[in-house]
Amino acid sequence: MAPKITVYTVPGCADCEAVKRLLTSKGAAFTEKNVREDPAALAEMQAKANVRIAPVTVIGDHVFYGFFDDQRPGIVAALDTAQ
Repeated sequence: MAPKITVYTVPGCADCEAVKRLLTSKGAAFTEKNVREDPAALAEMQAKANVRIAPVTVIGDHVFYGFFDDQRPGIVAALDTAQ
């Protein structure tokens, strides 16, 4: 069973777009939550990652944050493990 994937984003964020492109290229279904427009999503993101800046990617129990290049290896590994 595929893990639940959530990507916390803000509009105009190049790293957020890169995370979404990577997930899409891997065929991974995900839910996007805009933390700028949704205070509940912001609180949820902060509770999971203890950060206030997007993107944050949650794959099952794994939480990744920071620049796309920093997140990419962990995201790929988590997706590969889930298959």
